[in-house]
Amino acid sequence: MLNDASPGIAHDALGDRSPAEDFEGCIRTAEGALSRNTERALRADLRLFAAWCGERGLVALPASPDTIAAYVDAMAAVRAPATVRRYVASIGAAHRAVGRAETVKSGAVKVALRRMHRGRGRRQAQAGALTWPLRQRMLEAAGDRLIDVRNRALVAVAYDTLLRRSELAALQVADLVVEAEGAATVLVRRTKTDCEERGAIAYLARDSVALLGNWLVRSGVADGRVFRSVRGGAVGDKLDASQIPRIYKGMARKAGLPEELVEGLSGHSTRVGATQDMIASGIGMPAILQAGRWKTTAMASRYGERLLAHRSGAAQLARLQRRE
Repeated sequence: MLNDASPGIAHDALGDRSPAEDFEGCIRTAEGALSRNTERALRADLRLFAAWCGERGLVALPASPDTIAAYVDAMAAVRAPATVRRYVASIGAAHRAVGRAETVKSGAVKVALRRMHRGRGRRQAQAGALTWPLRQRMLEAAGDRLIDVRNRALVAVAYDTLLRRSELAALQVADLVVEAEGAATVLVRRTKTDCEERGAIAYLARDSVALLGNWLVRSGVADGRVFRSVRGGAVGDKLDASQIPRIYKGMARKAGLPEELVEGLSGHSTRVGATQDMIASGIGMPAILQAGRWKTTAMASRYGERLLAHRSGAAQLARLQRRE
């Protein structure tokens, strides 16, 4: 696809700066308009692309459509399709910042993406579902050390609120309001899709409030971040969000859950599990969208697609025909 005459092999039109410096400038331009996680992913994606181009003597910014198409082909061989699509989105964001929005919309890039999807498919692997029965087994199997008390509260809060792992780690004591009947509400200050911090309110059931209260009393945490690291019985300043999947997996192994199930757990597992439980319980989609703070039904439907299949027209027809 590329040869010596390719427009991707040219002097950097943006000046004498390195591609990495040009990309960093694009990110700084958008600073404050993106969530921290999005900014971190964007920076990592663009550094990877700049390094790939540098190794081949190709211009990374502005890149030619052929360069980006070749990158898609190369990454499709070693990365999941969803990851490659994210790479292209990141490259597109940088090119929009320098007035080259049309680059990633070119025919060459679209053909490369179609080629990847024909070969690899579009379906994303889904995080394992941490449903109510699994939640209960994990809570019951946990011990009584301070770290176990924290882990129980962590899983309980994550399941009720459908918080993402970064939101869970950022939760503040001041964000909790306990109601008279023992339930509580949680202010989610900033979410993946709410960079302007309009905030949203999530629900916390009484049993989860009790587990959370036990953690706060035992740990002595009275303000600041709710969830903290625990080492040797000592409470730290914060819990890194990257540790949350490890905590879930450790609790699942202690509960004796199958290893294939354990390996499928991630920071999204409580969101997936709670969504599936709501669908299985007959809760309507508007209420599910509110609980998960989704703006469309796409993600909730994907989480519960097997359950929703049992409510499809085909399933209803089979029941009417007494074929079930």
